Amino acid sequence: MAVRTALTERLGLELPIVQAPMAGVATPALAAAVSNAGGLGSLGSATLDAEALAGQIAEAGSLTQRPFNVNFFCHERPQDDQARTAAFRARLAGYYAEENLAAVPDPGESYLPFDEARLAVVLEARPAVVSFHFGLPRAEWLATIREAGCLTLATATTVEEARALEAAGIEVIVAQGWEAGGHRGTFRTPFERAQVGTLALVPQVVDAVACPVVAAGGIGDGRGIAAVLTLGAAAAQLGTSFVAAAESAAPALYRAALAGAGEADTRVTRLFTGRPARALVARYVAEMTPHETEVPDYPLPGPMVRPLTEAGLKRGVPDFHPLWSGQAARLARAEPAAAIVARLGRETEAALHRR
Repeated sequence: MAVRTALTERLGLELPIVQAPMAGVATPALAAAVSNAGGLGSLGSATLDAEALAGQIAEAGSLTQRPFNVNFFCHERPQDDQARTAAFRARLAGYYAEENLAAVPDPGESYLPFDEARLAVVLEARPAVVSFHFGLPRAEWLATIREAGCLTLATATTVEEARALEAAGIEVIVAQGWEAGGHRGTFRTPFERAQVGTLALVPQVVDAVACPVVAAGGIGDGRGIAAVLTLGAAAAQLGTSFVAAAESAAPALYRAALAGAGEADTRVTRLFTGRPARALVARYVAEMTPHETEVPDYPLPGPMVRPLTEAGLKRGVPDFHPLWSGQAARLARAEPAAAIVARLGRETEAALHRR
């Protein structure tokens, strides 16, 4: 494929394709396979402590000599609203009884914000790309990462957020459309005003900032990649397509749910982590959506829901699993990551030549 962009040139990529980080699903093997195939693989590191983070970066580095991305969440530590926690605990109690589980555990922080310990790992490992979700870390940390030679990316869901990221020194903006699976990256704009579709968001962000823009959200094949390249994006980021990859950590029930999903089978929900995220609608999401106002702040609900997720895994049912997915789930194919990247490249070239 002959399409060259500012991002492919900067990183030496063969294809303008970025695998979304997807904490808990992306593995070092997946990231390395995507990078080896000519795209940019990514590690989702928001659930890892410093030791585990160093291990994953080292493992990915042992599997590829090409650039890969290491992604972090940036969020304020939450305050536990005891009344809301009690209400949420009461809602979960019936499910716990049904699954023969002990009492609902206390809330906790299953997703970790970027901190000094993770900064130290980054500065030691110096991955080619470091990216952030939910805003940015401290300005001095960001400057140190850039000085170490790492290319910095961050997510925006509005033009306002994109401008703020560029002003703070971020070198590449990931414009996340409303169609995207997983956590919404909104950090500055009120959530209700940050529900802009990918094809509307990308050209407006491209016009608003001077740095390269990566398009994310609802892109599931080469036609989508060609579309966002035409709109001015320097690359496309795909997540749901790589959940189906052979190298992902997605369990069988997740893969089966994805294989049977259509474009209308997802919903943005706070029920798993306390923060809006798009997932396939299984039993828990369907039944608990009317009670979302009782969910504790991000990321406190995670440990409260996890025993239900694990119980469902043991029974082989997706009822309580966070089935993160974008609206293009129907386009995902169960293939090795290298085959997915190669197919996407062929489809993109064909779509661009049809114009």
